[in-house]
Amino acid sequence: MAGHSKWANIKHRKGRQDAARGKAFAKLAKGIEAAARQGGGDVAMNPTLATAIAKAKAASMPNDNIDRAVKRGSGEGADAVDFSEVWYEGYAPGGVAIYIHVLTDNRNRATSDVRSTMTRNNGSLGEPGSVGYLFEQKGYIIAGGDEESVMLGALDAGAEDVREADEGFEVITAPSDMPTVKEALEQSGATIESADVTQLPSTTVPVGKDTARQVLRLIDALEDLDDVQDVFANFDIPDEVMAELSE
Repeated sequence: MAGHSKWANIKHRKGRQDAARGKAFAKLAKGIEAAARQGGGDVAMNPTLATAIAKAKAASMPNDNIDRAVKRGSGEGADAVDFSEVWYEGYAPGGVAIYIHVLTDNRNRATSDVRSTMTRNNGSLGEPGSVGYLFEQKGYIIAGGDEESVMLGALDAGAEDVREADEGFEVITAPSDMPTVKEALEQSGATIESADVTQLPSTTVPVGKDTARQVLRLIDALEDLDDVQDVFANFDIPDEVMAELSE
């Protein structure tokens, strides 16, 4: 598991095994379709689509799958589905804020699934606006390389902030600037460990080992739901606890 960042806990991630690739690809395709439907199928004119495709490629999703998803979202595919974007808000154990991004063709099903999953795992679903204000959409890049190249490359390309981290450097951008900053970093010789548009929390909640285990269990369960695209949380789990839970 990797979910802890020294500067900001964006969201809990877990490695996907081959058995879960089909579900992962389905979720990535859904994100591409939604982005193409909202902003069109031209990657150059639709940064959200560009980000969705980049995420799919990073997960080794075949190009044919990506192309079909773009066509479905653009209305070219016979099997196109109109997905609604919904955000759910609530709390995990320990008062950790949970912000859940859903793409669904059935809101009633999605709401029921999210609510029951939260309840079964000691969480609670909140009202709209209960925790959403704690998160802000940002581009988030983990880059490796020498400090000068990363700092200058990122800031010259329009990054808002560059911070040292265990993994290298965290680069924070406006959502629409993330692809441009990523490209500039690559051209400067930096290595890109990850690049995504995410939801950064403005405050974090420190949790101990027992609570951390419950929080991660809840996030795992939510991520396993077909309609859930992403789960964001503001937990702050110490490195040594995260390492122990990862074993």
